Amino acid sequence: MTIIRKLTLAALLTAGVLNVSASQAADQIHRGGTMVYGRYADSIFLEPVYTEDNYDIWILSNLYDTLLHPTNDGKGIEAGLATAWKVSDDGKSVTLTLRQGTKFSDGTPITAEDVKWSLERASKPGNGIWQFLVSAIDSVSISDPQTVVIHLSHPDPAILSALTVFNTSIMPSKEFEAEPGKTDHDKAVAFAQHPVGSGPFVLKSWQHNSTMNLVRNPYYWAKGADGQSLPYLDGIKFEIIPDDATRILKLQSGELDGAEFIPYSRVKELQGDPSLNMMLYPSTRVEYANVNARPQIDGKPNPLANPKVRQALNYAIDKDAIIQLVTFGIGKPMTSFMSTSTPLNSGTKPLYPVDVAKAQQLLKEAGYPNGFSTSLMILSGNEDDISIATALQQMWSQIGVKLSINQVDVATRTDNYRKGNFEMRLSPWTDDIADPNEITTYFAYSKNIQALHSGWKDDHLDALFEASQKEIDPAKRAQDYKQIQDIYNTTGPSIPLYESSYPVALKKDVHGFVQIPLGNNIFTETYLQK
Repeated sequence: MTIIRKLTLAALLTAGVLNVSASQAADQIHRGGTMVYGRYADSIFLEPVYTEDNYDIWILSNLYDTLLHPTNDGKGIEAGLATAWKVSDDGKSVTLTLRQGTKFSDGTPITAEDVKWSLERASKPGNGIWQFLVSAIDSVSISDPQTVVIHLSHPDPAILSALTVFNTSIMPSKEFEAEPGKTDHDKAVAFAQHPVGSGPFVLKSWQHNSTMNLVRNPYYWAKGADGQSLPYLDGIKFEIIPDDATRILKLQSGELDGAEFIPYSRVKELQGDPSLNMMLYPSTRVEYANVNARPQIDGKPNPLANPKVRQALNYAIDKDAIIQLVTFGIGKPMTSFMSTSTPLNSGTKPLYPVDVAKAQQLLKEAGYPNGFSTSLMILSGNEDDISIATALQQMWSQIGVKLSINQVDVATRTDNYRKGNFEMRLSPWTDDIADPNEITTYFAYSKNIQALHSGWKDDHLDALFEASQKEIDPAKRAQDYKQIQDIYNTTGPSIPLYESSYPVALKKDVHGFVQIPLGNNIFTETYLQK
C-alpha cells in the first residue's frame, strides 16, 4: 500500500497548482534519477534528539523513521513503523504493534529493543530541548517481538502526536552505544557524522555549506503505487544557495529541479513561468522578531526589557503594510503568537493594530520619550528579511527608535541566538507537532530555553503550561492555553508579524513532492517525469 498522504483538493488549489494527481497511474511513475534541490541554508546536526533548527528538522524525516507519521494536512496521525496503536482507558499507557520485517539502512533488523531504547532515550531529562514532548514516558516494556507498551507517569493529551516528531525517531541502539564518547551527547555528535536510520534515504556525502547527497535506502519498508519499494528517486542532491536571486537563476536555467523559500516578491513572476510549478503549500509558519528581554545586554541597561517598550514597538508597526510589501498579500495578520492552523489558537482578531500615537505614549510611560537605539539580526542575502527589516527601520523611526540592521549567516545567527547575544532577531517558526505545546515551550515556557533565549519569564504562564501537559479534559486544556496566549500576547518577548505559506518552486517534471504544514520536506514519493 502506498504511503503518500494526499493533500485535499482544496489545499492543493490553495497551493496554486495540482502537482500530482491522486489517480496517477502506476505506469506513469518514473523511477530513478537524482533530484537537485536548492536550499537556503545547510543542515548542521543530523541527529534527531539533539537537533534544534528547521534546516536540520525538515530533512530528518528522509533519514529517520518514527512509529507514527503526521498526515499531509499536519493535523492527524497514521501508521509508520507501528501499524496499530491503542491508548488505555485511564490514559496512562499506549500499546503499539510494530511493523514486521523492517530494517535500518545498514540492513540490520529493527527490533522492539531498539524501539524501547529510542523512546526511553528521547524521554530522558537533559536529552535535547524537545524532551518535554515525551516527558510523560516513564518506561517502555516489550510484550512480544512485535508489541511494545509505553507506560506514562501521567495521562498525556499529546502523546500520539509526539510519536510522529523527529526526536522519537527509532535508532539502532547497539550502533549508537558503540560510538566514542562519555556522554549521550558525545555519542550523538559522533553518530551524526554517519547517521543510520530507517527513512527512505541514506546520507551518502556532505560538503558542509555546499552540497549534501542522499541516496535511496534499499531497505525502506513502504511500497509505491507500482507495488515496488519506495522511494522512486535514486537520490537527492541538496545544493546550499543562501542568495535568493542565485537560487532562482539556477532553477530557471535548469541546474535545479526545485528550490525552497522563494521570496514572495518573485512568486507572481514564477507563477507565469511555463517551465515551473510555483507552489504555496499550506503551513503553520509564522514570521516574528524575538526580543532579548534581559535587564542588561553587555553590561548596559536594555530598554527592550520593559514590556511597555515591546508593546510600543508592536503598535508602531503597520502589519498590513508589511504583509503587502513582503508577501504581496499572500500572508495574513497573526491573532496569537501561534499560527491559526495550530490547535487551540484562541485569537479572534489581529494583534496590535497600528497606532503610532499609542506607541509614543507607551514609550513615554516607559521612560523613553525620545526613543532609543537598538539592532535587529537578520539572515544575509534573504530578500524577505531585508524587506521586513527595512520596513521596521522606517516605521520605528516615527517613534524615535533607531534600528541598525545586522546581516549575518545562518551559523552566526544561530550561535548568537543560543548565547543570548542579540537585541532582536528576525526568524520564522513552524510547528513540528499537531499540538500547541511545542511552540509554547519554545516561545513562552521559561524552563526550556528561557523563552526564545530571551531571558523572559512569567511564573503564572509556566504553571499553566505545566498543568496543560497533564490535562486530558479538552475544554480545560483549551482554557489553559487561552490564558497562556493572553499573557504572552501582551507581555511576551516577541513581535508577531504575519503567518504565511511555504513558497517552493518546482520544475514541471517534478511530481509527488510535498512540504506539509509542519514543515517536513517529503521526497518519499517524488519522481521526475522526463
